Amino acid sequence: MLPDAPDAIAKTVRPLARRSRKPRSPRSAETGQNLHLRTPFITRRVPTYDLLDDEALTRIEATAARILAEIGIELRDDAEAMRLYRDAGAEVTPVSGAAWRIRFPPGMVQEVLKTAPARFTQAARNPANTVQIGGDATVLAPAYGSPFVMDLDRGRRYGTIRDFENLIKLAQSSPWLHHSGGTICEPTDVPVNKRHLDMVHAHMRLSDRAFLGSITAPERAADSIEMCRILFGADFVDRNCVIMGNFNTTSPLVLDGVTTAGIRTYAAAGQGSIHLPFLLGGAVSPLTMAGAVAQCLAESMVSCALAQLVRPGAPVVLAGFLSSMSLRTGSPTFGTPEPALGSLVMGQLARRLNLPLRCAGNFATSKAPDGQAMQQGMMSMMSAVQGGANYILHAAGFVDGLLSMSYEKMIMDMDMCGALHAYMAGLEVTEDTLAFDALAECGPGEHLFGTAHTLRHYQTAYWDSGFNDDRTYETWVETGSVDASARANQRWKDVLARYEPPPMDAGVAEALSDFVARKKAEMPDAWY
Repeated sequence: MLPDAPDAIAKTVRPLARRSRKPRSPRSAETGQNLHLRTPFITRRVPTYDLLDDEALTRIEATAARILAEIGIELRDDAEAMRLYRDAGAEVTPVSGAAWRIRFPPGMVQEVLKTAPARFTQAARNPANTVQIGGDATVLAPAYGSPFVMDLDRGRRYGTIRDFENLIKLAQSSPWLHHSGGTICEPTDVPVNKRHLDMVHAHMRLSDRAFLGSITAPERAADSIEMCRILFGADFVDRNCVIMGNFNTTSPLVLDGVTTAGIRTYAAAGQGSIHLPFLLGGAVSPLTMAGAVAQCLAESMVSCALAQLVRPGAPVVLAGFLSSMSLRTGSPTFGTPEPALGSLVMGQLARRLNLPLRCAGNFATSKAPDGQAMQQGMMSMMSAVQGGANYILHAAGFVDGLLSMSYEKMIMDMDMCGALHAYMAGLEVTEDTLAFDALAECGPGEHLFGTAHTLRHYQTAYWDSGFNDDRTYETWVETGSVDASARANQRWKDVLARYEPPPMDAGVAEALSDFVARKKAEMPDAWY
C-alpha cells in the first residue's frame, strides 16, 4: 500500500541514495489505492472501435439474410420451436420425422428481435452486485466449460466439485470480476444428471453475485430457475431477470432440440439467454473472417429470435465465439488477430441491432500460465473491450484452448481485469487534471512529489497492480526471484485461506439444501 499520510510522499523522494534495501513483498492494491475503481459493473467511458464502414457492414448483413433465406437453419427434435418459427412467418420444410429446414424471409428475424431489450438488469442476491447488461455497461465473468483444471502443484487433472467451489471462491474474492459465471469447470466426480444441482447451489452459497444456470437439458434449466425462486422469492423471479443460460448453436446452421427447449424454458420464465455460435474457421465456418461473421450473425439472430417468440421482451444477448485454426494440425487456435478483428465487427453489428453483445474473452491455447497465455489473452480480451462487448465470459482462467482452467492464470487474469477497469474509465480533461498549478507551484527543475496537486491525487491517479512485482531487479533477486506464475500460485492459496462465504438467510439455505437433496434422490446416478 502507498503511505496513508500525504507528507510521507515527500519523504520517500528526498534521500534516494539512502533508499532501504530491506526485502519487501509486492503490495496488494486490490483495495485502498484502487478503491475508486470498484464497481458492480464497468461503465464504459472509452469509445468503441468501428472497424468497417457502413457499406461493408451492410454486405455482411445481406449475406446473413441470404444464409437464412436460401440455405436456412436445420431444427431438430423440437416441434414447438418449429411451430413458433412457422407461425411467425418462416418457411418450414420437413427433413425427417423430427427435423425441419427453416428458411426466414428477409427482414423477418430483425423484426422479431425488435422486442428484445437493448439493456437489462440481472439481479444478484446482494443488490450491491446487481449488474446491467447492454448499452455502455461491461460485465466480466470467469472462464466457462473446461473439463480439466491445472495448478503448479498438481498439474493438469479432471475438475472436481472441490475445484469448482474453489474457483467460485476466487472469483467472489476479486473486486475486478462482476459475475460468478457458470460452469467454471466440469465437476467430473458428480454424476452428469445431478451435477447441475451442485453447481447452481455452489454459486448461490459461495457467491453473492449474479450467475449462469444449467443448459444441458430443459429439465436442468427448469431446476436452475426453481432454485432461484427459493433464493430470491417466486414473485421477485417472476418480475426480474435473476439467471441466464449460455446456449450454443450447433454450427454450421443447426439448432438441436435440447438447446431450443432450454432457450424456451428460460424465456418462458422471463430469464436471460446468451446465444452463441462456436465457430472454428475451416471446420464449422468459412476460413475467411467476413464469412464467419456473417454466419455468426445469422445463427445468433435466429436463436435470439426464438426467445422473443416465446416471450416478447425476454432478455437476450447476441454472441459470437470466433476462432481460427492451425491448418497444419487441425487444432483450434485462440488469441489470434483474425478472430479479434471479427469481434470488433460483431460489436458494430450488435449496435446496429440494438442488442447486448457477448464476444471474445481471455482466450489462450498455451498449456501453462506463461507469456504465450498472457499475450494471446490480451489480444483477445482487448478485442472484446474495443468491440463493445457487454458481457465478457472467459475473462479469467482460460488456458489450453478452453480444455483447462488454471488457478494461476485466473489470478493473473483477474489482475488484468483490474487494469481494464482503469482503462475503460477513460481520460478526464478538466482544469484540475490539466494540472497547471502542479507545475507552477515549484517551477522549473523541481520535483512534483510534494505539490498540493500530487497530494490530492496520489491515491487515485494510477491503477496500482495488486499482483505485479514492479520493484528493482536487485530487490527481486534478493527476495527469491519469484516469477509471476509462482506468485500467482501463492496468491490463490492465500485467497482461499482467507475466504469467507457471504451470509445467507438460514431458512433459504435450508430450503435450497432440501431441494437439491430431494431432486438427487428422485433419480439414479448417470455418468454420461
